[in-house]
Amino acid sequence: MAKLKYGIVGHPVKHSLSPAMQTAAFKEAGLDAEYVLYDVPPGGLADFFGSLKNNGISGVNVTIPHKITAKEYLERNGSLDPVAEKLGAVNTIKVSGEDGSLRGYNTDGPGFYSSLVEDLKFTPEGKRVFILGAGGAAKAVAMYLGDSPARISVFDIDAARTNSLREHYVKYFDPDRIEVLSDRKRLKDAIGESDLLVNATPVGMDDADPSPVDKGLLHGGLYVYDLVYNRPCTRLVKEAGSMNLRAVTGAGMLLYQGAIAFEIWTGRKAPVEVMRRTLLKSLGN
Repeated sequence: MAKLKYGIVGHPVKHSLSPAMQTAAFKEAGLDAEYVLYDVPPGGLADFFGSLKNNGISGVNVTIPHKITAKEYLERNGSLDPVAEKLGAVNTIKVSGEDGSLRGYNTDGPGFYSSLVEDLKFTPEGKRVFILGAGGAAKAVAMYLGDSPARISVFDIDAARTNSLREHYVKYFDPDRIEVLSDRKRLKDAIGESDLLVNATPVGMDDADPSPVDKGLLHGGLYVYDLVYNRPCTRLVKEAGSMNLRAVTGAGMLLYQGAIAFEIWTGRKAPVEVMRRTLLKSLGN
């Protein structure tokens, strides 16, 4: 039987910790499978997806900047799981059948929620949430939280993206539950009124990156979730910790969403603790 092939597609993608985590999971499950990095620029995504079956690829994760584009592609050339349709982005694709049909899923939303509750010890129901960024990950977070928070505020330097996120949100939920900020002047008040701050931008992935949020905007009682996961501690998390705030990186979200993806691809229960140990080892923590 041929070796099963999986991977992650993004641009850039060399920072990904998924290969080590998923390879350990395959080994623990006794599966002859490999997990490969696919660095594909936006202009090449359609061709890449169209070649999955011919290249013997059984499934892929999708990361920055392709999550929303992947969803749009599968609307035309495949199918979507209801959660992916609702969340407005795809981060996991399964290739099935002799015809190589593609089905898109979103494991970011449930992965984020599991980590939010388990790692950060934060329950969002009835709380006020501020999301920095309005890309695919931000959309997944906002849509999975839905109308359980009292309010969700969103800011992105690209106003078109924030407006797109809001338009998608109000198809499913009360429009009064979401606030789109049009400029930075409202940031101080919006964060000051919030119980949870979520960084859904890639700022923090590089060592030289500043914190995406000025330390002066953080306040007592604020919980901080930084979706950046490729380092043990981001600048935002360090600065929040220096103020004795509860703060975590996105490593937990990566773990849980990866476990769900493993189960979608293989039909087997994910070896979560093996994946966790491998992820922490890869982070050097």
